[in-house]
Amino acid sequence: MRCRTHALNELKTYKYVVVLSFYRGKILLSRHRNRDTWETQGGHIERGETPLDAAKRELYEESGATRFTIEPAFDYWAGNGTDESNGMVFVARVEKLADLPDKEMREVGLFDALPDALTYPDITPRLFERSGMLPGTGGGGRADAEEDV
Repeated sequence: MRCRTHALNELKTYKYVVVLSFYRGKILLSRHRNRDTWETQGGHIERGETPLDAAKRELYEESGATRFTIEPAFDYWAGNGTDESNGMVFVARVEKLADLPDKEMREVGLFDALPDALTYPDITPRLFERSGMLPGTGGGGRADAEEDV
């Protein structure tokens, strides 16, 4: 899998949003009902939605976050030779969590570092690294950084 990050709004068209969220100084991840792995909040941008609207919706639906600040951070592209997509990455600082909506996620978890059991192990660490929001990362990185993972 290849993952490339780009400056914000460089890609122009987007299929997905990814939300890198934090609560009380920890990484906030979600666990899908049908998986044993952890993932960021995010998903498809629905017809008529802006990337920001989609990010806010997905953050609530997949974590129960009801009060938060959220900002666009950068764009990404991921592909494996047969399937590829563009997305916009957001960073959210969650202030209040409510019960999870009765949807696709079964629980949320708080982490000091990314766990080994990630749903997208080839992409998630790369996006957090690019954000500069993990301990030990310098942040920023090259806007056009590419990595084969």
